[in-house]
Amino acid sequence: MSRLAEYRKLEQTLAAQLAQLEQMKNDDGLKREIEFEQKLRSLLEKYGVGLKEVVNILDAQGVRNARSPKAVEKATRKARVVKTYKNPHNGETIETKGGNHRLLKEWKQKYGAEQVESWVS
Repeated sequence: MSRLAEYRKLEQTLAAQLAQLEQMKNDDGLKREIEFEQKLRSLLEKYGVGLKEVVNILDAQGVRNARSPKAVEKATRKARVVKTYKNPHNGETIETKGGNHRLLKEWKQKYGAEQVESWVS
């Protein structure tokens, strides 16, 4: 890319960003946030309190601490139920907690998964 083309591309990008900035300056929500931040910082300065202290004061119930990795207990998975399949064609029985059983896979391939699932007793 030539230097002139790069310059024009950057100029267009800058113009688009300036237009976006002007649009944000006219946003009432942004104006309220800026006003709130200014008032909050002046209050903090007036009372000589830092942001961390304010958060600790407002966090009286320990909500932040409850979300920390140390406080979160590891969720345990519900134990899987043992299923018993009885093949009506040959009378074989399989007990398994999951579908990763070799013989069960063979049955599903041979008879179809829906048919084999109907054999659960």
